[in-house]
Formats: sequence, C-alpha cells, structure tokens
Amino acid sequence: MEENSQIVITISRQLGSGGAYIGQQLAKKLNISYLDHEIIRLAAKKLSVLEDELEAHDERILSFWESFFQSKGYIGPDIYIPPHILVPTDRELFEAEAEIIKRIANDRSAVIIGRCGSYILRACPNHTSIFLHADIEFRKRRIEKLYNVLQEVSNKRIAESDSERSRYHYKLTGKEWTDARQYGLSIDTSKTGVDNGVQLILQYLELV
Repeated sequence: MEENSQIVITISRQLGSGGAYIGQQLAKKLNISYLDHEIIRLAAKKLSVLEDELEAHDERILSFWESFFQSKGYIGPDIYIPPHILVPTDRELFEAEAEIIKRIANDRSAVIIGRCGSYILRACPNHTSIFLHADIEFRKRRIEKLYNVLQEVSNKRIAESDSERSRYHYKLTGKEWTDARQYGLSIDTSKTGVDNGVQLILQYLELV
C-alpha cells in the first residue's frame, strides 16, 4: 500500500471469528473510518424506514412468509398493513447498502464490515478484501465470553448466523460466502488469534 493512498478494507467474517474487533483495531491503527451499523442507519434513512426494522433483516434474507406478507401487503383477510411501513425487500436493502458502500469507498478510506462489501467493491481500486473464519470451538468460546451466554445459546447463534449469511450472500451475489477465492486474504483466527490477525492484515497491506 502506498503511503497516503486511499484504501478501503472489506471484512467478511464468521460469527465469533473476531471481525468487529479486528476491523476496529485496523481502523484505529490506520486512522480511517470504521463502518458497520452506521451503514444500517444510512440505509434506513435512504429507504425511509426505522433503523430497528432493518437491523433484524441485516445480512439475512426474508423468510417465505415475511416475503409473502410484504408482497401482498396484508397478514390476513381482514387486516391490512399499509405498504409504506413494510420492511424493504432483500434486493431493495442490498441495493441501498451497495450504493452507500460505493459512495463511502469513493469518498474516504474506511474499514467496512460485512454486507457483501467484498463483492460490491470487487472492481474498486485500492480495495482489499478479507475473510475471517475460525474453528467452531474457538467461535463458541468467544461468543460465550463476549455475550455471557451458555453453550447451547452460542451453538444456536453460530448455526443461525452461518446459515443466514450464506443464503443472503448467495442469493444476492451468486457466490458462495465462504469461498476464499473471492477474497484477497483469508485468515483462520483460531490459529493466529485476533491480535495477530490484525498484524497479518497490516503486513499484507504493505505487499499489495
């Protein structure tokens, strides 16, 4: 990476692999923006919906019944829901977030977490894509410690997150989320640890 050049780092991650922590540390060390939930806030504003409505659907596709009620505008023969309060479709949310991510990448250096950022910015100059993964036991321990939950809860959260992110990514990009060929660098944080993961990425940036 050339000194003083603009850079955008996208991080795709498995739940519990340290994505948020590593992204925040990279942003701090490089003195650039860190964007995660800020993208949801901007997308909610763009789509004229409440932020909480998008939060529950972020990086997951709508279920069959959610999509059905959304497209029909009702939940029963006698109960009508005005279309303007319905959550946007998967495609509408993806396109809104993609527009925001592209604008950010054009305006300033940043670390962007998730939301198919690596795919959205695949043709962007000075873009570095990272995929973080880890073995299941490492991920469970991190989640249990970070969120103070029991093992059965961490198991459920990991299974649901992996399934939802995989389906969301494939539906909207046609790519397998965990295929390392999509990314510039893939790191197993259960082997390196999260702090060494930060250092590996910084070293990699010096080479590209």
